[in-house]
Amino acid sequence: MQRDRLLIVDDDEDIRELLSHSLETEGFETQVSSNPADMRATLATYTPDLIIMDLMMPGEDGISATRTLRASSSIPVIMLTAKGEDLDRIIGLEMGADDYVSKPFNVRELVARIRAVLRRHRHQSDPQVTRQNLLKFEDWKIDLVKRELWSPVGEYVELTSGEFDLLKALLLESGTVMSREALLEKTKSRQLHAFDRSIDIQISRLRNKIEKDPKNPTLIKTIRSGGYMLTAQVEQV
Repeated sequence: MQRDRLLIVDDDEDIRELLSHSLETEGFETQVSSNPADMRATLATYTPDLIIMDLMMPGEDGISATRTLRASSSIPVIMLTAKGEDLDRIIGLEMGADDYVSKPFNVRELVARIRAVLRRHRHQSDPQVTRQNLLKFEDWKIDLVKRELWSPVGEYVELTSGEFDLLKALLLESGTVMSREALLEKTKSRQLHAFDRSIDIQISRLRNKIEKDPKNPTLIKTIRSGGYMLTAQVEQV
């Protein structure tokens, strides 16, 4: 049985050795890199199933490396961070990381998260699942698995995680008026107050990216005393 392959990217040699030994013991195959540049050189000849990326490295950090990686690869990334601030974790996830583990970490927890991310990634990569998650609206195309949006002329449009989740919620309920409360629930922003203006701000930003005339939107309509509605017909590609 082929072992899952992991690439460990960390500037701390002791941590690289600890992780490599511990994960090999758990049945994984591992390779190590000391920095993002070394990682990219390794990826030229080695294709891991998952990358474990340190957040804080001298020079190019893990967030920048993950953002660069995402431009050409969907290899899942778990971020290692010694910091406890939510902001660092949020930024890491925004840049394309799939999960994060804080240092000092429990190896069993890390192994559990690795296996969970691999299961999720393989499910999303299944051709049948992928076909079901390619949608088209008004000649726009969206991949709900890869979280990519393409304009009618074929240009990739970058969305933040929040903007993508908001557009997805509207697409899946196309033709239905969605209240702010419903959008907060669908985008998993339940920690925000239902009347928080963050939804309105994200709608405005989304309109700036997908509407021909953001000041006179035709795709995302504001419904007085109701909320918002996506008016376009949505089809599977």
